Amino acid sequence: MLELDDIQSGVLRPRPSPYVATYILLRIDERSAGRELMRRLGAAVTPASDPGSAAADPGLGVALTYHGLEALGVPRDSLDSFAWEFRQGMAARAKTLGDDGESSPEHWEPPLGTSEVHVVLTALSPNQARLEAALDRAHTALRALGGITALWRQDCHALSTGKEPFGFRDGISHPAIEGSGIPGSNPHEAPLKPGEFVLGYPDETGGISPMPRPDVLGRNGTYVAFRKLHQRVAAFRQYLKDAASSPEDEEVLAAKMMGRWRSGAPLALCPHHDVPGLGADASRNNDFHYSDDPTGYKTPPASHIRRANPRDASVAGVVRLHRMIRRGTAYGPELPDGVLEDDGVDRGLMFAFIGAHLGRQFEFVQAEWVNGGEFLGLGDAKDPIAGAHDGAGDFSFPKRPIPRRLQGLSRFVVTRGGEYCFMPGLRALRWLAELQT
Repeated sequence: MLELDDIQSGVLRPRPSPYVATYILLRIDERSAGRELMRRLGAAVTPASDPGSAAADPGLGVALTYHGLEALGVPRDSLDSFAWEFRQGMAARAKTLGDDGESSPEHWEPPLGTSEVHVVLTALSPNQARLEAALDRAHTALRALGGITALWRQDCHALSTGKEPFGFRDGISHPAIEGSGIPGSNPHEAPLKPGEFVLGYPDETGGISPMPRPDVLGRNGTYVAFRKLHQRVAAFRQYLKDAASSPEDEEVLAAKMMGRWRSGAPLALCPHHDVPGLGADASRNNDFHYSDDPTGYKTPPASHIRRANPRDASVAGVVRLHRMIRRGTAYGPELPDGVLEDDGVDRGLMFAFIGAHLGRQFEFVQAEWVNGGEFLGLGDAKDPIAGAHDGAGDFSFPKRPIPRRLQGLSRFVVTRGGEYCFMPGLRALRWLAELQT
C-alpha cells in the first residue's frame, strides 16, 4: 500500500475547482537557511492522506532542482543516484523536448532553466484572499529566516468553467493509481501500478521504480517537469477562421485538432456535434476508448488528446509505460471572445507533469507523441495544437469521401521556461533539514 502520509498531496490528489495558485522560485544562498527551510516546509506540506484540506485551505507543495539539492549539501553519491535527465536539467534537454527556435532556453524567462533556481513552491487555495494571506505569512517567515532569495513568481487561476486559454475544458483526465484510494476519470482504464508515479513501488515493467540513495531520501518522492507555456490564442483563432468555411466549421476544426469539443465533450462519444452537458459531466466526459475507431473517423489519431494518451488504440509501444499525471493551470487574462489580434498580453498555462520516469514518460511523450508521428504511422507530423511547428506544419484527419488536410500550421504554444524537479516525501524533507555536512 502507498504510504499516503509520507507523499505530498499534490502528487496524487486532483486539484479542487475553482482554485487559484502561485508558483514561486527560490534560491538558497546559505546552506543552513536552506536546511531550516526544509524543516519548516516539512511541517507545512499537506500529505496525500488528507483528502479534504485542498478544497478548504491553502495547500503547499515543494520541489527541488538538482542545483537545489547541491546547495543543501546532499552528498555526491546521493546526487549521482538521481535520474540522469533530472541531473542534466530541462534546459539541457531542449532538443529532445522540441524546445527550439523561439522556445529555446536562450529565450526563456530568467531565471528559468538556470542554476539559480533551487526550490519550486506551489501554493493553491480555493480563493485569492486566502492565498494572499498564506503568501504574506510565508514571505514574512522567509525574510526572518534570511539566506533565501525569492527569484520569480507566477500567479495562476482555474476558472469555474474549467477552460484553458484556447477555450477548451481542461483537467478532465486523471489516471487511477493502485493503493491510492483516489478514483481515476476513465472507467475503461485499469489502475496503474504506483511505481509509475511514486518512487520505490512496483511499476508497469514488473520491477520497482528506481530511487535515489539513501532510501529515506528517495522513497515516496517523484519527479516533476514544470513548464511555463505561452499560448497564442489570437493566432489559433485566426488560423481556424482562415481554414474554415463557416463559424460552425471553425468549431469542427478546433474539435478535430483537440479531440474534444470546447465544452469537453469527446469526439469519441459525439463526433458530429457538441453536447455541452456531456462535456460538463465528470462521470461521462472521459468514459470512452479508441479501439472501436481505428481509422479515426470520430477522433483523429493525430489529435492532441489521442496523441497525449492513445488509450487502447493500436500504436507502436506500450501506452501504459508512458502515462503521466498532468496538472495545468491558466495564467494571464482571457482574450475576449471574437478578438483575432494579439493584444500583447502574456497568457497560457503553467504545467506540472508528474511521474517516476522522466525519460519514458514526459520526454518520450514530448519527443515521440507530441513532436513526432511515427508511432501513428504519420511520419514526422506533429501535434496540431502543442507541436513545435515552423509555419509549414500540416494536420490531416479522416473524412469521407477523402481526408481533410490543414496546412501552414504555426507554433501556437511557445515554451517560456521550465525546470526538472524532485518532489520529496515528507520524511525526506526532514532528512534534508538534518544534513550535517
